[in-house]
Amino acid sequence: MNGHRLSPWRLAAFSGPAIPIGALGLPIGVYLPHFYAGPMGLGLAAVGTIFMLARFWDVFTDPAMGVLSDKFPSRWGRRRHWLVLSVPILMLSAYMVFSPTAPVGPVYLLAWMFFLYIGWTLLTLSHMAWAAELSDDYNERSRIQGYREAFQLLGVPLVLLLPAAIEWMAPENVDAARVAAMGWFIIIVLPVAIALNLWLVPERKAKPQAHASFLAQVLPLFRNVPLRRLLAADFLSGFAGAALASMYIYEATLVWGVGSWASLLLLLYFFGGIAFIPVILRISYRIGKHRTVVLAALFNVFFAPVIFLIPHGNVWAAAAVLVFLGVNVGTTTTLYRSMMADVADIDELDTGQKRTGLFYALLTLTQKMGGAVAVGVVFWTLALIGFNPQGENAPGAVFGLSIVFVAAPVLCNALVAAIVWFYPIGLKEQSELRRRLDERFTEEVEQTERPPNMP
Repeated sequence: MNGHRLSPWRLAAFSGPAIPIGALGLPIGVYLPHFYAGPMGLGLAAVGTIFMLARFWDVFTDPAMGVLSDKFPSRWGRRRHWLVLSVPILMLSAYMVFSPTAPVGPVYLLAWMFFLYIGWTLLTLSHMAWAAELSDDYNERSRIQGYREAFQLLGVPLVLLLPAAIEWMAPENVDAARVAAMGWFIIIVLPVAIALNLWLVPERKAKPQAHASFLAQVLPLFRNVPLRRLLAADFLSGFAGAALASMYIYEATLVWGVGSWASLLLLLYFFGGIAFIPVILRISYRIGKHRTVVLAALFNVFFAPVIFLIPHGNVWAAAAVLVFLGVNVGTTTTLYRSMMADVADIDELDTGQKRTGLFYALLTLTQKMGGAVAVGVVFWTLALIGFNPQGENAPGAVFGLSIVFVAAPVLCNALVAAIVWFYPIGLKEQSELRRRLDERFTEEVEQTERPPNMP
C-alpha cells in the first residue's frame, strides 16, 4: 500500500475511527466546559484550570505513547493493537464524564478527564501515525490526511445532530441531556468504527528498529528546523480553535442572539470545513502545502472581523459567516499532518529510524497544549472582565466577550502565516528525501543478501 494511489473505499474504511475522534473533540471544547462551569456549578476558574491540567497530562502521555508505538509492534503491525486498547478506556471514561451524577467535585472531573485523554491519545496518535505510513508520496499523503480529516469533521455534525434535536425539543434539563447524548454516541460508534477498520485495512509490515542511545534519539529533534516551525504553528492553531470553541455558546447566545440555533449553526461551520477540503487539497497540489497554510491563515486574519457585522438575532447572517470561517477548519489539520510525515522523513534520514509515532505525538501534544492554554487563558480573561456564565451580564462584559472571540483567531493566524512563510520542505525537497531514503534501503538490502565471504 505504498507505491500506488489508494482506493476511495479503502481510505473510507481506514478513516472510520476519525468519526468518534471528531465527535469527542467537539464536546470537550464546546459543551463540557460550559456544562461543568454552569449547570454542574464548578465555576469558570475551576473548570478552566481543570481542563488546562488535564491537557498538560498529555505532556507525559503523548511522547510516551509515541515511543511505545514505535518500539513495540505486535503481530498485527505497529498501530492496530493500540487502537484496540483505546476502546475500553474511552468507553468507560466517556460514560463517566458525559453522564455524571450530580453533585460532582473538581477531583471527579479532573480524574476522569485524565483517563479520557489517555484513551484519546491512544486512538488519535495511533491512527494518525498509521495514516502517515500508508504512503511515501508527497501529494498522496495530503490526500490520505484529507480523507481522514473529512471523516473527523463528519463526526462533528453527526454528534451535533443530537444536541440540536434536544434543543429543539427543549426538555427540562437540556444541558445534561445534550451532553449525555453525545457521550452515548461516542460509546456506540467507537467500537464499530475500530472493528471495520481492522477488518478491511491491512497494515504494512513493521521494519525492526536499530538500537540508539537516548542522546542519539533526542538531539536530531532539536536540529530539525521544519519540526520546530510546524509545532509552533500547530500550537497557535490549536489555541485559536480551542479559544473559539470554549466561547462559542456564549457568543452565539449573548452577542449574536441566536442561542436556540447554536448547534445547527455549528453544523454549518463543520460542513463548510468538509466542503472546502477538496479545494484546499487542489490548491496544495499546485502551490505546496506550506504556502496553502499561509494562504488559509491570512484568510482567517482578514475575514474573522466580519463577525462584528453579524446583526443581533439574524440567523442567516451568522450562518453565512460560519460557513466561510469553515475554510480553515480542515486546512491546518489536514496539511499539518501531511507535512509532519515529510518532517519524519528528515529524521529517518538523519537517524536511520522510522519514528512516525513520536513525531505525531509531538504534533498532537502541541495542538492539545494550545487548546489547554486557550481554555485557561480565555476563561480567566472572561472572569477578569466580569463575565458571568450563570446569570446576567453588563453590556461591557458582553462586548469584551466579542472582542476576545475575534482577537484570538486574528492574532494566532497572523503568527502562523509568519512562522510557516519560510517553511523549507516542498515537493522538490521531499522527493529528494525519499530518493535518498530509497537508496539507503537498497544498500541495506544488498548488504543483507551479500554472502559473508564477499567484500
